[in-house]
Parts: sequence; C-alpha cells; structure tokens
Amino acid sequence: MDKQLFLICFLTFVIHLIGTLAYSVRIAGVRTKRIAVSLALFSILMLVSRTSNSFLGPFLAKRVETNLHALATGTLLGDFRWLMVSASLATVAGALLIPTFQRVFCRAVLHFQVNRSIPKLILHSFFKGGLSYVRDVATVPAARNVTEIRSGHGVSRRITLLNVGATALWTVGVFASLYAGVLDPSVRVTSSTLSSIVNGGATIMMAMFIDPHMSGMTDDVVEGKVTEGQFRKAVVWLVGSRLAGTVAAQALLVPAAILIASVARVI
Repeated sequence: MDKQLFLICFLTFVIHLIGTLAYSVRIAGVRTKRIAVSLALFSILMLVSRTSNSFLGPFLAKRVETNLHALATGTLLGDFRWLMVSASLATVAGALLIPTFQRVFCRAVLHFQVNRSIPKLILHSFFKGGLSYVRDVATVPAARNVTEIRSGHGVSRRITLLNVGATALWTVGVFASLYAGVLDPSVRVTSSTLSSIVNGGATIMMAMFIDPHMSGMTDDVVEGKVTEGQFRKAVVWLVGSRLAGTVAAQALLVPAAILIASVARVI
C-alpha cells in the first residue's frame, strides 16, 4: 500500500467512523434530555466528515486517472477493495467507541448548556481537562448489550434490512461509478456523475425509513414508552446492519460498476 492509497483509506475511515458514531449521539440526547443540542453539536464532527469527503473524491479520481493509462484494472480493483475494508474497519472501531463517545458527548452537551459557546467548548475539550476526561471514561461495550440481541430485534427486520441495503449503496456508490470509468474509459466522465444517483437512492432510504424510525424511538425513550435497554439494543442492531452493509458493498462493487457503465453508454 503506497502513501496515496493509505491517505485515501484514512479519509474513508474517518467518514465511516463519524457515520457510526452518529448512533451514540442519540444515546447522549436521551440521557441528557437535550436531543436538539446533541444533534447540533454533532454537526461539528459532520464538518470533519464532509471535509474528508471533499478531499476523498479528487484524490481517488486522480489515482484512477494515473493508473487508467497503464490499464491497471486489477490494481484499481484491489484499491477499491481496500477502501471498502477501511469502511468496515471504521464501523467496527466506531462500534467499540460508542460507549466512550456517548459519555464524552453527554459532558459536552452539559458544558454547552452552561456556556453556550462552541469555541469555549472546543478549548475546554483540548486544554482544560477534556482529554483527561476521555481517558477516565474510556470503556468497551458491555457484553450484555451484545448478548441481549439474541432475545429479539431492537428494530424490525424491515428496518434492519433497509439499513444494510442503504449502507451498501452509500458505501459503493462513488467507488462503483469510478470503477465503471475504468471498465469503459470512453464514458468515465458520465459514469462518475452517476454516483449521485446511487448515493441519492441510499439517502432517500435513510431519510424516509431509517431516520424517522430512530427519531420516533428516541422520543419514545424520552417519554418513557421505550426503555433505554431496548433503545441500546436497537443501536446494536443498526450498527451490526451497518457493518453488514459495508461488507455487502464488496459483492456489489463489480456488478454496480458494470451496470453504471451500461447506463452511461445508453444516456
């Protein structure tokens, strides 16, 4: 793995890590009863994710263009495989960090309630004991949260499967569109623009089915209609289905690239 591929894998890792940690924000919102503030503060991390995503596209496109002239189809396919492995590893890392992150985020929410200043919150996080607090509250997921999933789904099977599908499409969208350009360089520009359609489908699935379901469940926990244990079980199932989606993206890469190249030729 060369330095350029390592950098692209790192950016992919950051994007998927933050996406996985989003589940812990809902837990922090439930515990602090400050759901809106929790989501607002999480937008700071989303800026990091979006910045990483803005660099990922050009770096990846440059790598494809560089290797395209050498007809290194097999090499580029291996690169995309590594990128999706990075997405899976980021999901696993995010799952392990959820207990620690939700504790840190709870403190951040309470601190913001007092000071109402993002700059002060950032300074406090790095220079006034924030890092030592992370060390003090660092923990691994409780075994019972994992073993309890055997007693039933925290969310319906339909939502679980939709999350697998949406994550798989969202993970493979950009990669498949760029690899389609490798398979048929004559339509590589058209193919690259079709990634927005694939990602758009994943976004619609999340916005119409998964996010509203989790938002409703979050409100139910706050109102006492659902226990925190049931909510944690739902988060475990969604993180697990997210991981399954990143793995499924491996199988979708080549078929999706062939389909995108075919559509690009027809347009």
